[in-house]
Amino acid sequence: MNTGVITDFVKEPSLIEDAVRPALSIENGVTWSYAQLHECSNKYANALRQLEVDRGDRVGMLLFNSLEYWALYLAITRLGAIAVRINFRLAPTELRYILQDAGCKVVCFHDSLGSGLGAIRQDVPVRAHVCFSYESADDLRWAVPEAFMNDASSAEPAVSDAPGLDDVAMIMYTSGTTGRPKGAVWTHGNTLWFGAMQAMQWAYSSSTVAMTSGPFYHVGAFEDLLLPALMVRGHAVITRSRGFSIDRFADVLIGRQVTDVLAYPFMIYDLLQEPKLAEYSFGALRRVVTGGSPIAGWAVKELRRRMPDVQLVQTYGLTEGGGITTAMPDGEGWTRPDSVGRALPLTEIQIVSDDGAPVPPGAMGEVLVRSPSVSAGYWERPEESAQTFDRDWCRTGDLGTITSGGYLTITGRKKDMIKSGGENIYPMEIEAVLAEHPDVQEAAVIGVPDPKYIEAVCAVVVARRGASLTEEEVVEHCRAHLAGYKKPRYVICVDALPKTASGKVQKYLLRESYASLGGGSREQLD
Repeated sequence: MNTGVITDFVKEPSLIEDAVRPALSIENGVTWSYAQLHECSNKYANALRQLEVDRGDRVGMLLFNSLEYWALYLAITRLGAIAVRINFRLAPTELRYILQDAGCKVVCFHDSLGSGLGAIRQDVPVRAHVCFSYESADDLRWAVPEAFMNDASSAEPAVSDAPGLDDVAMIMYTSGTTGRPKGAVWTHGNTLWFGAMQAMQWAYSSSTVAMTSGPFYHVGAFEDLLLPALMVRGHAVITRSRGFSIDRFADVLIGRQVTDVLAYPFMIYDLLQEPKLAEYSFGALRRVVTGGSPIAGWAVKELRRRMPDVQLVQTYGLTEGGGITTAMPDGEGWTRPDSVGRALPLTEIQIVSDDGAPVPPGAMGEVLVRSPSVSAGYWERPEESAQTFDRDWCRTGDLGTITSGGYLTITGRKKDMIKSGGENIYPMEIEAVLAEHPDVQEAAVIGVPDPKYIEAVCAVVVARRGASLTEEEVVEHCRAHLAGYKKPRYVICVDALPKTASGKVQKYLLRESYASLGGGSREQLD
C-alpha cells in the first residue's frame, strides 16, 4: 500500500477465496463480494472520468446508505478527486451553501432527494448531476441516469496518477451548531491510518463482521468499524438510512452473525427495554462499541447482566480529531463506566489549562489530541484552522481529566459551562449523577438565563419506559450527590432529547426552547 491511495485495500483480489469473500451487505439483503466491489468502483471511476472529473475536483455525495455509496466513494478517491459527503436531511438553502463552499463539480444523489437538489440547481454551477435509483420520485430528466454509471463505462481500472498520503480524500461538514458549517478535510493518509489504528486496537481479521447503524455522511457510520473491516478482508454490514427499529437492528445482528457493532446509547436503551430481548440470540457478537454521549449506568449494568460475554467499549472522538481517539480496553467497559478509555494506537492525548500549559494527572483542562488521523484542517478556512489545529494537535473544545494510567474522562464542553452566582458548573457532572437515578433513561443539563444569577441549572430528563418521575425526585436525587448550587432549579420531563444522527444531544435546541424559563434573556449571557 505504498501509494497511499485508499482504494489499494480493495484492489483486484489476487486469490479466488478473496475474490468471492463477502465484502459489503445491505442488512439481510444483497451482498457484494470483493471482486464485485472492485468492478463496480472501477466502472464508477471511468464514468466520472467521462464527466471530466479530475484530480482535486470535488464530487458531492447526497445519498442514503447503500452498496453504491462505498463503490462511488472508492471511485472518487481512486481518481484523486475529493468526496464531499452531504447530510441528506439538509434543507435546500443549507445544501446550496455546502455545494458552493466546496465548489462541487458533480453531485451524485438518490432519486427521492432530487426535489431539494432541483430547487437550487440553477444557483450552483455544477457540471453534472448523477441520479441513482432508490425509490420512485419526480421527473428527473435534468440528471444523468444511473445506467450511465453502470453501462457506459468499462470495468478496467481507471487510468490516473495515484494520489498520495497527503492528498485530500474527503470533506465532511460539521453540524454548524454555532455558525456556518465548516468542512473538515481528511487526506488519504488520515483515512488509511484511522482504519489501521482501529484494526490494531481490536485485532480485526478476515473473520470480522462489522456493522454500523448511522448515516454514511458521518465518520461514525462509515470510517468507524466498516473501514478497518474492509482493510483486512472482513465483512462490512450496512443498515438502511430510514425506518430504523430495534427489531430490524436485532434481526440484522443475528442474521449476519455480526461480531462487532457500533450502537449509540439510545439504541442500547431501546434494545434493553425491548420486550422480546430474551428471544434474541446474539451468539456471534463479541463487541458493542458506543459513543456520542456517555452511556447511562443502569444500561451498563443491564447489558452486562443480559450479555455477559460481550465487551462494552465506550469511545470518544470527533471528526476534526480523526474519528475515534480513545476506546475502553476489552474487559474494562463494565468496571469503568465513567471513562471513555485510553488512547488508540499511535494516538496522544494532552490536557491543558486555558493558557495552553499541560496540567498534572487528575486536573481538568481542555482535551488536545494528536494522531496520524487528525484532520488536515478546514476546507479553505485558514483562520478557523489555526484556532483548532496547532502543531499537529487538535483542540477538541472538550474538557476532561486523565489519570496517570492514561484513562480519559470527559467532563463537559468549554462552551457548555454554566456560570451561576459566581460559580462555574459543568453540566456533564450533573448528567452523570442523573444517569444513576434508576428511573432516568437519559438527561441533558443546560444553563437558562436568570435575572439574578446570570444562569440557572435546567435538567431536561427522559424517564425510563413505564417509570413515573417527578421534579421533586430529580432534585432530591441531585441534592444527595451534589453541592447545593449545582442541583437543578428547573426540571423538564420530555419524551425524547433532540439529537444528531450520531446520537449527540443538540443542546442549542434545548437552550432555544427554554430560554425564557427563568425570566431572564439570552442577550444578557452574550
